[in-house]
Amino acid sequence: MSKQAIVAGGCFWCTEAVFRQLAGVSEVESGYIGGSVADPTYKQVCSGATGHAEAIRVTYDPAVLALGDLLDVFMGTHDPTQLNRQGNDIGTQYRSAIFVTDELTREDAEAAIARWNAEHDGTAVTTVEGPATWYPAEDYHQEYWDGEGQRNPYCLAVIPPKLAKLRKGFAGRMKSQDA
Repeated sequence: MSKQAIVAGGCFWCTEAVFRQLAGVSEVESGYIGGSVADPTYKQVCSGATGHAEAIRVTYDPAVLALGDLLDVFMGTHDPTQLNRQGNDIGTQYRSAIFVTDELTREDAEAAIARWNAEHDGTAVTTVEGPATWYPAEDYHQEYWDGEGQRNPYCLAVIPPKLAKLRKGFAGRMKSQDA
């Protein structure tokens, strides 16, 4: 039985590209969460006025990938020390956050942040938020790296280093190349 986790770590194109590589992940959907406007558009979210974060909803098999491991990958492949930004993306829509659905996922989220802090001098600003309503992003944002993203200069500058972090720190969690 699959489960879902929602994380926000900057541009959803960039986090989606990482999580598509993980064993046990069957789907990654880009979207918006944590704001005050129903059915927000990309333009509205990018304005910073809605309170939403660009996020991804990861569907995974907990028999292959535990939530704690998924969250460790999240913490290890973006910069959880930057408040309301990731690199050149600035604003609350690019915050580092884990969105929970219940108290058990809240405990897993808090534990993942604590593990990261224990290894990195306690500097993460990642928040634990929710429950909140999920809104899928427009179709052209889905699977962006696999299509348009590999021709986008921004993506070419940001995504390969994230994928390198994934390979370096979490190679055992990645899908096999012949799968």
